[in-house]
Amino acid sequence: MDLNPPAGENYANPQICFFHVIFKAAALAFYMLSAFFVDSFVIIFVVTVLLSALDFWVVKNVSGRILVGLRWWNEINEDGESVWKFECLDQESLARMNKKDSWLFWWTLYLTAVVWIFFGIFSLIRFQADYILVVGVCLILSIANIVGFTKCRKDAKKQLQAFATQNLTSRLSSTIQSAFTVI
Repeated sequence: MDLNPPAGENYANPQICFFHVIFKAAALAFYMLSAFFVDSFVIIFVVTVLLSALDFWVVKNVSGRILVGLRWWNEINEDGESVWKFECLDQESLARMNKKDSWLFWWTLYLTAVVWIFFGIFSLIRFQADYILVVGVCLILSIANIVGFTKCRKDAKKQLQAFATQNLTSRLSSTIQSAFTVI
């Protein structure tokens, strides 16, 4: 993953980028600043988890599909086993994805989890078990998206390699076949 944002390129989907970031920022900001304004732990828990759940949904169902062309979900089959399902755009569409959108998507996805881990460590140091619960729920939602999209990206790369191999094999076979028909 490239650490620097692509230069000279604008965001192709600024509204989606905004909503991709705003729910993450809102959950983190509310959690961080709520102690100054709210006395009720229940309100802090509910609002923070609600904002984090909204972020999870937006990332999983909207921004992941639009910004990086990936979508994932998990199903339980008839045997009771968990099955990961992945969906990605075709390779031509993936190649046209905006690099700046992609960079923002991946960095905010990972950075949010790092910040939640930091808040969790801080809550542990301060012996605040109830706040560890809030952080734990938010971290689990964040990590679920990281795992889902990382697996989806790996699956997309496998599909690309399989497509390239199949295409190369097909062309090679066609070339060899046409060479023998000439003889």
